Amino acid sequence: MSVSIALFSRDLRIRDNPMLTAAARDDAVVPLFVLDEPIVARVREAPNRVRFLLAALTELDAELRGRGGRLVVRRGRVAEVVARVAAETGAETVHLAEDVSRYSREREEAIRDELSSLDCQVKTHPASITAVDPAEMKPDTGRGHYAVFTPYYRRWSQTPMRRPLPVPERVTVPDIESDPLPDLADLCSGPGSPDLQVGGETTGRKLLSHWVSGPVDDYEDTKDQLTIDGTSGLSPYLHFGCLSPTEVVYRTDASSAGGQAFVRQVAWRDFHHQVLADRPEVAVDDYRPDGRTWLNDPDGFDVWKSGHTGYPMVDAAMRQLLATGLQPGRARMITASFLSKTLKVDWRLGAEHFERWLVDADIANNRLNWQWVAGTGTDTRSSRVLNPLRQADRFDPDGVYVRRWLPEIAHLPGAEIQRPWRAGVPASVYPAPIVEFRGM
Repeated sequence: MSVSIALFSRDLRIRDNPMLTAAARDDAVVPLFVLDEPIVARVREAPNRVRFLLAALTELDAELRGRGGRLVVRRGRVAEVVARVAAETGAETVHLAEDVSRYSREREEAIRDELSSLDCQVKTHPASITAVDPAEMKPDTGRGHYAVFTPYYRRWSQTPMRRPLPVPERVTVPDIESDPLPDLADLCSGPGSPDLQVGGETTGRKLLSHWVSGPVDDYEDTKDQLTIDGTSGLSPYLHFGCLSPTEVVYRTDASSAGGQAFVRQVAWRDFHHQVLADRPEVAVDDYRPDGRTWLNDPDGFDVWKSGHTGYPMVDAAMRQLLATGLQPGRARMITASFLSKTLKVDWRLGAEHFERWLVDADIANNRLNWQWVAGTGTDTRSSRVLNPLRQADRFDPDGVYVRRWLPEIAHLPGAEIQRPWRAGVPASVYPAPIVEFRGM
């Protein structure tokens, strides 16, 4: 009997999963997820992502059981665990999705080393975590990646994308023990955001079906409007791989302006992955170093984190992050600009705070979006600064978004809530602005 191991990582789904499809061709397959000790240690202070992960693993196990299988969970160092499972089952092949971070590459190499004495092969599968394989996206200049999004997007749009793969009809799992899924308290130091929504493949597919059934058509007009919920809500499901980005693109009607704008956002996600694939060091280092000196401003950083800068647009977004584990894309740009461009605090500190709270934070998108806003990344207008007052006037003109998250000034009418100092709100109720902007 031929046995394969399907090693899940950031692809927690059974539909359109290249590595599971390949593994399921053998007589038996071990659907394996390893609670990798270095990752577990790293996310102890990120309970939102851990809560979502546990929910996604629960739904993945249910999906596998619906096809005669189950999820096998183990805890330890991933390469050592995979080698033990291969020895227990006589597995001949380990299948896993290709990823782009330095850690994922080191993990793959460690797995190969551990399996070298067991006559067990490792096969990686591209275009699992991204819609298009980053290795296919090389510019004609000879560089290893596209540094500007627009030419990348042209090439991305012209690159053939595979059709979504069918789900395996049956998953046969050999006799092997599994650890139970741990409790949240075993993995985290705190409960996280009180209003966090969690799920997995089953939940994500329901959201996707609703999104592509009509709301996506308005996306071009609603994506930046903070007064309404005009985004898809799919980013956590893409981050954990509960949804396939390839299938998301395939199911989106790009003939409408909204559909095209949404597909473009999936391309942005792929863009950052291809940058990181070629230059993994930019997860920590400036993509374009400019010699600037970041300020040491712990007080400014603290009020930014807690949502007490005195600018309602910034504070509302930061409090939404603490409450829900999410921020709309426009809000992320405003808050990141305020910290890195206005307070001149190192973007790495902001990225780490987002990774503490954002349920969809991954290395490629979080770090490179922060660099884009901070002016050290791929933005061709690196000097741009977002004025939170102008952003509020444009994207929350009646204060609906701010009023939702700042109850202490919710009584202020209309646009007046964006400038509470004009209404004489005392600092004991809501803080005065910590810096000045044009338009105050």
